[in-house]
Amino acid sequence: MVQDLAKLRDDLKERGIDVLRVVYADVLGIPRSKDILVSQLDKAAENGPAFSQGVWMTTTGGDFHDANDVASDGLQDFVTKIVANTISPLAWEPGVAYVIGDAFNPDGSPNLMSPRSVLKKVIEGYNKLGLQPVVGPELEFYIANRTAEGGFERALTQTGRVYMTGALVDPDGDVLHLLRMLDRLNIGAFASNHEFSPSQYEINLWHSEALDAADRTFFFKTAVKDIVSLRGKHATFLGKPWSDEGGSGFHLHLSVTSMDGTNLMHNGNSTLSKVAHQMIAGITKHAAGLTALTNPTVNAFKRLGPDTLAPYRSNWGYDNRSCMVRVPPERGQGTRLEVRVGDGAANPYLVIAGVLAAALDGIVNDLPCPDDAVGMAYDNEGAAILPETFSQALDALDSDDALRTQLSQELINVFMTLKRDEVARYEASTEDPMTRDVTQWEITEYFEAY
Repeated sequence: MVQDLAKLRDDLKERGIDVLRVVYADVLGIPRSKDILVSQLDKAAENGPAFSQGVWMTTTGGDFHDANDVASDGLQDFVTKIVANTISPLAWEPGVAYVIGDAFNPDGSPNLMSPRSVLKKVIEGYNKLGLQPVVGPELEFYIANRTAEGGFERALTQTGRVYMTGALVDPDGDVLHLLRMLDRLNIGAFASNHEFSPSQYEINLWHSEALDAADRTFFFKTAVKDIVSLRGKHATFLGKPWSDEGGSGFHLHLSVTSMDGTNLMHNGNSTLSKVAHQMIAGITKHAAGLTALTNPTVNAFKRLGPDTLAPYRSNWGYDNRSCMVRVPPERGQGTRLEVRVGDGAANPYLVIAGVLAAALDGIVNDLPCPDDAVGMAYDNEGAAILPETFSQALDALDSDDALRTQLSQELINVFMTLKRDEVARYEASTEDPMTRDVTQWEITEYFEAY
C-alpha cells in the first residue's frame, strides 16, 4: 500500500496536482473533506485520513446527536481509503483535485453508517444475481444572489423561459462558466438549460454503473456549489426554496443489465421484461418508506402534491410525467424506468441505494406489478397517496423491514435520529407546521447546506 501511494504521489506531482481533497458524503449528503498535501500523501493516507464517527451524527447547524452508541463509546474514529480512480482535478482551483474517501471501521470492515458503503452493499445484491444496475441522474437547482440583509433572492424574475440558454437567462454567464468547469472535471456533464422557474437551471449527466453515477452526482453537487460561491453567488438544490415558484427535483433513470452490459429491461420488442415489471412492483410497494430517503427534509413535502408535476401517488405509467415511476418511450438498450419522486436536496448515495433496494425486493420476491396509470394520474385511486409530511415518510421507513435490511440498520438509526430532531425543531419554530409556505426556519436550516 505504501508503494502504491508513493507512485500515486509521484503521478499526481507530474500532473501538477499538489493538494488532494479527500471528500465523502455524510448521512445528510453534505460533503465532508480533508485537504492532503500530495508531497505527504504516502504518509498521510497510509492509514487514513481518519475522522470522528461523530460526523455521521452532526446536523446542518453543527449540533451533535447520538446513535449506535457512538458517543457512549467515546467518539471513535473511522478511516478513509482514497478511491484513486475517482481523482478529478479542479479547473477552478488549479493544483487541487477531488478524490472519494471510502469509509471503513478501524478493523477494515465497511462502515455501514456511510451512505457510499451502504450503496455498495445494495449493488452487491444485484451482482449476486448476475445483474448490474445502471443509473442516470437529473438534477435541478437555483442560483441566488445574496442580499444586503444576509438573505437570498433570485437573480431573474421573468417567467416563461424554460428550455432557454444565453444572456436572457444567464446574464452573468454563471451557468456557461459552470458547464465549462464541469466539463474539465470529467464527470459526464454534457448539456445545460434554464428550467421552468426564474433562476432555475438543469445540467445533464450521462448514465453509468450505479456507484460511479452516485460518485459523479456527489461531485457534481459539490462542484456546483463551490464554483458558484467563488463568483459571489449561491447555488441551492433545496427542493422548494421559494413559496411562489416551482421546486427542484432529482429524477433517477434506472435500468439493469447483464454483467456484460446487455439491457434486460425489455423483451426484444416494445414490451417491458419481467425484471422491469418486478422492479416497478418493488419501487411502488416500498414507495412510502422510500420517500423519506428521496425527500429527506421538511421542505421537500412542500414540493409534492396533486397537479404539481411532482408525484402524488405510488403509481407508474408509460411516458406519463404525472406518475411516480415513468417508463420513457425508448426501447432496446435505452429501456429504463424514471423515478420522479426525488428532491434536489437528497443525498445521491441514499436516493440510489433506496431505489435500488426497493427494486431488488421486487426482483428477489417476484412481486406482482400493479396496472399502469393512464392519463393524469393524480386522481387514480387505485394507487396509494404518497406520504404528505416528512413525519409520515419517516414512520413508513421505520416500519419497512425490507428496506432497512437491504440498506443497513446502522445508517437508518442515524438517519432517523437526525431527521426526527429536524422535524421537532421545525414544528417548534412555527405556529402552523402544515403551512405550504416556505418558512425562515427552512431557509436557515437548508438553503446553504443543500
